[in-house]
Amino acid sequence: MTNDDTPRPQGTLALQTIAMPENANWNGDIFGGWLVSQMDLAGAVTARARAHGRVATVAIDSMAFLRPVPVGAVVSCYTRMQDIGRSSMQILVEVWIVEDSGALAKVTEGHFTFVAIDQNGRTRSVPRD
Repeated sequence: MTNDDTPRPQGTLALQTIAMPENANWNGDIFGGWLVSQMDLAGAVTARARAHGRVATVAIDSMAFLRPVPVGAVVSCYTRMQDIGRSSMQILVEVWIVEDSGALAKVTEGHFTFVAIDQNGRTRSVPRD
């Protein structure tokens, strides 16, 4: 039996990895900057697929860290396209871990903006497929 009130990840699993000791601070928690880099990679996977090619991160807005991530946690990044402009894409990235109890726990989220770029690094239109 599932509880419909239980929060669940929004979007599609775009990246999954394990938090390793070299990414931890002196307390044994994972650095926030490492999490942001994983989120950027996950967002880029989604943006690149939608843009059919090269993309670049241009903005990160509204980061909210909700709880620490322990070493050894399986870190899952979920993405959801929120808006598509002429050359830009706004993507919500959520990070979830599985706690020792087996429960899913949301640890952070952020709003990332990517632009589609050509081989010369100039903006280009996002295809309308």
